[in-house]
Amino acid sequence: MSNISVEELKAAITAAMQQVKDGQAAISGATERLEAAQQALGAILKGSAHASVTGAQAALAQATQELEQAMAATQAANEQAEAYAATLLCPI
Repeated sequence: MSNISVEELKAAITAAMQQVKDGQAAISGATERLEAAQQALGAILKGSAHASVTGAQAALAQATQELEQAMAATQAANEQAEAYAATLLCPI
């Protein structure tokens, strides 16, 4: 590990966590769009039992679920990074 100051390390962590927050915003936007697409598809094709329709609905539901999992993972990463940054405030 290179020799950097605590302030530089905390700044780097803060910058990385801003990128995570930007990614979370993108995930939220994508989730909203997929949910809207799923609702629109459901309304347009209501009552259809065609395998392609049910397959499309299932794929959209899976994509939404995976985005929710990605959001949870980024939140966990953010919490861990913040916890680590907090330890930098305490003298050893």
